[in-house]
Amino acid sequence: MSFVECGQRVVAIEIEALTQLSEKIGVDFEKAADLIVACMGRLVVLGMGKSGIIGRKIAATMASTGTTSFFVHPAEAFHGDLGMIHADDVALMISNSGETEELVRLLPFMKYQGNKIIAMTGQLNSTLAKNANATLDISVPREACNNNLAPTCSTTVALVMGDALAIALSTFNNFQPEDFARFHPGGSLGRRLLTRVSDVMHKDNLPICQPDTSFRDVVSIITRGQLGIALVLSQGKMLGVITDGNLRKAFEEISEPLKLTAIELMTDHPYVISANENLAEAEKKMKELTKRMLVVVDEARKPVGVLQIFDVD
Repeated sequence: MSFVECGQRVVAIEIEALTQLSEKIGVDFEKAADLIVACMGRLVVLGMGKSGIIGRKIAATMASTGTTSFFVHPAEAFHGDLGMIHADDVALMISNSGETEELVRLLPFMKYQGNKIIAMTGQLNSTLAKNANATLDISVPREACNNNLAPTCSTTVALVMGDALAIALSTFNNFQPEDFARFHPGGSLGRRLLTRVSDVMHKDNLPICQPDTSFRDVVSIITRGQLGIALVLSQGKMLGVITDGNLRKAFEEISEPLKLTAIELMTDHPYVISANENLAEAEKKMKELTKRMLVVVDEARKPVGVLQIFDVD
């Protein structure tokens, strides 16, 4: 079997496992979600080995989508970190066999403290499953490993089950892009959602001209402004804008373009955007209008800046 054939075989086996997983999301999945929704504390995720790695990712996904969650290593918990788990927390315990020693040893403590337990396991008759308030079935027909040993399908299914639960909870909680951005301020999405147009717009020495400004002076104003645009104002009110495109059009269509004034060159009713709008909306509007530049206006719709497409990247 070639490398390509082997890779394709693995993908096919894992897809089959995920297809079967969809059928296992039912009553206990809803029980698990209800336990987390009703939880007055946090969701604590525990798992050993590969299950622990998946558990860390699930906890991170939960936390970033509105469900307060963190990961605790079972072995470390047994040596002092149990103090991190409060009585009003819900524990999500991940073990494919359901018999992982480090997890099973924690069950008496969980029961004594009164923690609700969600088991994520491939063995529904296991010790973990029997002691859980809800059990998420992540059993698979086989691993994708040619020896049916290395955790492959089982870890993939566990990861997707965690994603399904996290997104079901975020949907229930009406988690919005703005909420996501608050938890991801360093990412591009966070920046676009949290940053306002007023924070990045060009606002100093705006290229402004009057309705009777001559063609030559308009060109000079656009050149000095370095924005490829001039705003035509009269008594503080914006009448229109002049772009490089307007100048080219004048040369193509007018026999004596140098005799034109700003009001004859401009495009009236230009597209504008509020200074208080976030960058995500600005980007969306620019794409919809196929514009590389928007005039920024204040609440009185007076021009206060210019936003260029690269300002939202």
